[in-house]
Amino acid sequence: MQLNLTGQHIEITDSLRDHVNNKCEKLTRHFNQMTNVHVILSVEKQRQKAEATIHASGAELFASDESENMYTSIDNLISKLDRQIIKHKDKIKNHHQSDGAHMKNNAG
Repeated sequence: MQLNLTGQHIEITDSLRDHVNNKCEKLTRHFNQMTNVHVILSVEKQRQKAEATIHASGAELFASDESENMYTSIDNLISKLDRQIIKHKDKIKNHHQSDGAHMKNNAG
């Protein structure tokens, strides 16, 4: 998995980079077929915004979150992406199961 981290109006410190890396590693527990993750951290007045796009096999997932604390925004962002990944994985799994059931019924 390739991780791209971009900052808009914010300097990406080592602690921010480590926090994003650690959180993104947790996403791979549910779905390891992610090829590219692009995270954008930005500051607009008092709002700390984190958004990410994940390129996974068969889908492109996007989420964003805003709060007054960048670390909270990152944590909420990862939670949203985690739910999307689980949903995507279930969709793939159910799709393959229904194909197998269809083939089995036609064989008999």
